[in-house]
Amino acid sequence: MNYLLTVALSGLWLFYAPQSYAKNNVQPLQCVAFSPYVNQLTPNYGATPNVEIIETLLDVLIKETPFRCIMSYGVLNGLEAIFPAAKKRGIKVIAILWIDKDKTVNTDSISHGIALARQYPETIVLLSCGSEVRTRHNYEFDSETERCLNALREAKVTQPIGVIDTWWEWCNRTQPCHQNQFSSQVDWIGINVFPWWENRHSSLFSCVEAHEAAAFHLARWEEVKKTNPTKEVMITEFGWVSAPEGEAQINLKTKQKCGVASQKNQQRVIESTFKQLAEKKISGVAFEAFSENWKANKEEGDFGRFWGLCQSTPPYICHISLPH
Repeated sequence: MNYLLTVALSGLWLFYAPQSYAKNNVQPLQCVAFSPYVNQLTPNYGATPNVEIIETLLDVLIKETPFRCIMSYGVLNGLEAIFPAAKKRGIKVIAILWIDKDKTVNTDSISHGIALARQYPETIVLLSCGSEVRTRHNYEFDSETERCLNALREAKVTQPIGVIDTWWEWCNRTQPCHQNQFSSQVDWIGINVFPWWENRHSSLFSCVEAHEAAAFHLARWEEVKKTNPTKEVMITEFGWVSAPEGEAQINLKTKQKCGVASQKNQQRVIESTFKQLAEKKISGVAFEAFSENWKANKEEGDFGRFWGLCQSTPPYICHISLPH
């Protein structure tokens, strides 16, 4: 069954990805997070995504949605095929160079990222040194993030260079918000904002319902932007889980039940957030294009495999459909 999302946003820049973004940043980017680890694929072991699956998934996006901008999560292990496939289809890419605890792999990621940025200057519009490195590893690998930033600077890539992490890390884990050590080193800041996980882990914002999510996203953006007024700030991940239908999140600290998983709520969060972002000319990335079964893990539980706007198995039907 195809559940239609009706969005009436005439005159706004919804899903617009201009070729000139990297040069003049005139219009906001409206993108979707893209990871090809569908079916039984996992980034942790086994087979890597091949060219065929990447091209199939991008074709689904072209056919089923108006998204012409994606954010990708790495440049190794088959993911390098995303960039020529995106170029062929006129899709712009925010490219994350994946940074983790293996320094040798990080070196490969940085060198491959530089080469791809040079090879696809019209396709890759932004570069990020990692995603949620501090969230995953505390401060242990800050030096690796800085090594990446320095390498991209030395290589003189033409794309703006940034770092992506949760809004909490970009506030330096404080309220009111304070700059962190990367604020002075980046061209742009990417913040990931998920009320769904605040509802589980936060005592500061322990209960945000779906109808409040868009306002919550914008409030966190405003905090980080106020703290970093000279930087371009974009919301690099936001979304809501579509299933298990009707199940609520439970806060580990307060024991509140708050936020309900459903396709209707996912639709509401995506639609209302993009509308508010477009009105304020703020760039954003919906999380995520295709559900990933491997995300049903200890950290995310069964909710982890229901973030996608489209299914994780063939024919990859999108249960949220947006007008072109």
